[in-house]
Parts: sequence; structure tokens; C-alpha cells
Amino acid sequence: MKQNNLKIIGLTGGIASGKSTVSSFIKSKGYRIIDADQIARDVVKKGSQGLKAIEKTFGKEILNSPGSLNRKKLRKIVFNDEKALMKLEGITHPLIIAEIKKNIKKLNESDTINLVFLECPLLFEMSLDTLVDEVWLVVTTLHNQITRIVNRDASSIFDAKNIINQQMSLEEKTKRADVVIENNASIKALKIKTETLLKGRC
Repeated sequence: MKQNNLKIIGLTGGIASGKSTVSSFIKSKGYRIIDADQIARDVVKKGSQGLKAIEKTFGKEILNSPGSLNRKKLRKIVFNDEKALMKLEGITHPLIIAEIKKNIKKLNESDTINLVFLECPLLFEMSLDTLVDEVWLVVTTLHNQITRIVNRDASSIFDAKNIINQQMSLEEKTKRADVVIENNASIKALKIKTETLLKGRC
């Protein structure tokens, strides 16, 4: 899939780790980002085959009145139901992966782009690390994750811990990453670390 002149770096990290901050900084420096989260939203937008499949599986109650996906209702259904989550992922993941591959193929055909980032929180879980040359993992302490989730989403500490526990462990992700970016200080420090990494890849 990849041409020799195009390098793809996977960017991932647990919830509230600072991955989005790193991604935004990389984008501000002019690098191309393939955003898996945005693609995940696109494949279930109103009128899409993805949304039709979700409606068929989970019922019309997961729709808003205009016919768009009610993400809050769907999250409640799959949050503590592993079988329901597997059904949902069985619908969405193939669509997301296909769209990411389409993006990569298009970028491969460009003569002007030689470095692109694939930002995906489930990079390892979806086996998307097989599509990249290198993986950057943004990490922070468990305390920081919980605090950020509680403050950002008005969640309880209990819910924040549940969300974190549902993800692949930090230990496993660290073993599989090529570069680990620690985000336990200021945003400025995080940007400096990222800029140093970018200079080393140009």
C-alpha cells in the first residue's frame, strides 16, 4: 500500500492523555493528519449505510428526531454490554478501516507529501498499526487522566475509571509503541517534545 517516499506515523494514546493536543500542534506545523475519530463520525452520519446498519441492529431509539445518530443513547447501550459493543464495532470498524485505507491510497499518489500522521485512539485495537511505519504514543499518569475526564466531561471518578479500564492497558501500548511522549508537565513542554520529534523525522 505504501510507496517508498511516503512515511506514515501512527499517533495514539489513552483517553485524556493529550493526544489531541499533540495532533493539533502537528497539524499547525503543516503536516497532514488522517483523523480516525472524524472518519468514525462520517461513516455513521445521517443517511449513511453505517447508520442504517446501526439502526437495524439497535432500533430506532438510537436516532434523534432529524434521523441522525444519538451518540449518548448508543453509548449507554454499549457501555457495560460487551456483546452490544462487539456488534457496534463489527459495523463501524470495517467502514472506518476502509476509509482510512482510501485516504492513504490517495496520499500515496501525491508527489508532494512524504509524511502523514494517522491519529487513532484505537490504533492497536483495530490493528491499524499494520498500516504505519512508526507509532507515537502519548501517555500521562492515571491521576491526570481521571482528573481531565472528570473536568472535561463532568463525569464521576467511577465512570472515568471505567472508561480507562475498557481500553488496552498502558503497559501493553507502551510495549508496542516506537516512541513514547510523556505528557505530565505543561502544554508548552509537550509541544517542545513534539517539535523535537518532528525535526528528527524531516
